[in-house]
Amino acid sequence: MESRVKDLRTAAGLTQQALAEAVNVSRQTINSIEAGRYDPSLTLAVHLARYFDTNVEEMFHVP
Repeated sequence: MESRVKDLRTAAGLTQQALAEAVNVSRQTINSIEAGRYDPSLTLAVHLARYFDTNVEEMFHVP
């Protein structure tokens, strides 16, 4: 699954740590999502989408 997490995070001027704290996960989880090594749970995907004021479909794409 491809994600826009890194693009949205850097556009917002956030570090991985700051985003992780905002959505209550570890920095390693954010790093793994951005690197494509981890597909977030639906709950986490929704939290991330809400944080960036978008929807899950726009944040994550299955090629």
